[in-house]
Amino acid sequence: MEKIKIEKGTVQETLLIPLYGRKYAMDLYPDLFMDHDCQALFDRIDFTVPDNMKGMLGNIGCIMGATRQYDMASACRAYLKAHPNACVVNLGCGLDTTFRQVDNGKAKGYNLDFPDTIAIRNELLGTREREFNIACDLNDISWFDQIDFRPEDGIVFFASGVFYYFKMTDVEKLFAAMAEHFPGGKLVFDATKKKGLKSMLKTWLKGFEMKDINVYFSVDDVHTLKEWSGHISSAVSNPYLTGYRPLDKRYGFITNIVFRYLDRSKMCQIIELKFD
Repeated sequence: MEKIKIEKGTVQETLLIPLYGRKYAMDLYPDLFMDHDCQALFDRIDFTVPDNMKGMLGNIGCIMGATRQYDMASACRAYLKAHPNACVVNLGCGLDTTFRQVDNGKAKGYNLDFPDTIAIRNELLGTREREFNIACDLNDISWFDQIDFRPEDGIVFFASGVFYYFKMTDVEKLFAAMAEHFPGGKLVFDATKKKGLKSMLKTWLKGFEMKDINVYFSVDDVHTLKEWSGHISSAVSNPYLTGYRPLDKRYGFITNIVFRYLDRSKMCQIIELKFD
């Protein structure tokens, strides 16, 4: 099969960077990160690995990206144990295949992103039974009507590396609307503190030459999120790197020191919101 060429500086490249990070982590630790869809996808494309993804900093970023997906999948599986017929909604999905990893044969999966991203996703990944790709702007909540939500079945949303790029007021409006419209649901997403946004901008976005992108949303006190809506019943911050399973000694002494610092300082955190 002829490989698909991905040009530098295109939308396709920005989507493949986090995907490559997960592939690289799986190559290093196949017993910890099993994303076979990711591996199959990279067998079909011609992709030049950015210099920033090489060396120790790149290794840390790849492990963090793969760990984030593991965290999201863990939260979804836990929800599906109690709600096996639930909707699993990937907000800002890119080329993420988490639903395929957690699919229990009963749940319905929804992948949401901008139209150009969904077009690429349709080309490279397609859809499967009980899985749907929806082209939309997350801030235009008309997408709510495209989710076959039944309160008795439940719904779990997750967003990986998405809300950083939203204005705080937009996130508040979206969360409040979701909490009201999807009672009994759960939302899982990653966040950093305000101090962490500067580091994120300097280390990752500028490093990958994404100069026109800025970051806005941060969470210093997770309890303030409950104040956004009377329909948010709980808001919990879990450690990003150690909250869903312990660190692995194979990462290396220095890397694990960095990871423990990021968790203790809440520079990296996984937040779970429950809706009444």
